[in-house]
Amino acid sequence: MPFVRPLVTVVRAGRHSYSAGLQLQQRLARSNQILNPPAEFRNYLVLQEHDPVYTVGLRTKDYTAQDEDRLRRLGADFHRTDRGGLITFHGPGQLVAYPILHLGQFVPSIRWYVATLERMVVEACHQMGISSAKATKDTGIWVGDNKICAIGIHGSRYVTTHGIGLNCCTDLQWFEHIVPCGIEGKGVTSLSKELDRHFPVEEASGALLNSFAKVFECRLQEHAKKPASSAEIG
Repeated sequence: MPFVRPLVTVVRAGRHSYSAGLQLQQRLARSNQILNPPAEFRNYLVLQEHDPVYTVGLRTKDYTAQDEDRLRRLGADFHRTDRGGLITFHGPGQLVAYPILHLGQFVPSIRWYVATLERMVVEACHQMGISSAKATKDTGIWVGDNKICAIGIHGSRYVTTHGIGLNCCTDLQWFEHIVPCGIEGKGVTSLSKELDRHFPVEEASGALLNSFAKVFECRLQEHAKKPASSAEIG
């Protein structure tokens, strides 16, 4: 049989709270997982921006209630999540992409998935003029010693949630209050900083989608409209 590229529906969710984004991806993943066999699973790629929020992953045990309160006083929300990785920041000017995929339609391997996510982001950065972007032994995508994109995923029964946070025109001062992803002695950067011009999320979205279709060898289709809630998708 000829190879049929998996279909992925692109959902442009706009800017909303982290809680709203979490509810959206959880609903898409869980309803699909229960109702559909792997071959019929409806894959999604949710693109969004979050209101300011610090999130910590599964491996983070040492953030106390006092730490949480300190970060909240900065004007950000704080969430403990089921993704991998340590603490990071999401906020305006950062492109957050959550691929909700059944890896049975791609390659049924979480290791393959993470490596492919990395290649996808590197390819997108190259398209946007940052040829030095690369993956290293440290999580995420880097330009020198500065992280430009955080990666933190969750997989259950080969269904993926969470994903990436690519700094486009993010206010990098938010990162000064944490050790991003728990990596000491490293910094953060953005597309705007590296390219020395304002680089909005909307512009980065195009390169990311081109790279996603190429690297994941899939077809993309746009969802009909921006959802007001997760109930409008399905």
